[in-house]
Amino acid sequence: MQIDEILLQRLEKLSYLQIPQEDRQEMIAQLSKIVSFVDNLSELSTEGVDATFAMSDISTRLREDNGIVNRAVSDDILSHAPHASDHFFIVPKIIE
Repeated sequence: MQIDEILLQRLEKLSYLQIPQEDRQEMIAQLSKIVSFVDNLSELSTEGVDATFAMSDISTRLREDNGIVNRAVSDDILSHAPHASDHFFIVPKIIE
């Protein structure tokens, strides 16, 4: 894939970026190097490699989700609030 000014303009439009004129040639060169490196990956032989070689049958261990309430900590936090009541912050109503 060849990176040129037309492709760079499309990438700018898609990414909502604006590349300054003085940086455009450097950006084209850097993108060309990246694409060239990725093209090299297609030359690797994956013959005989299982498609799930990195997969494991071991699943993530789950745990119960138990909440811990420490009233001393919540009271300390709420002591800094301008308004609090019944272990809750009191804030102005913003939705009518």
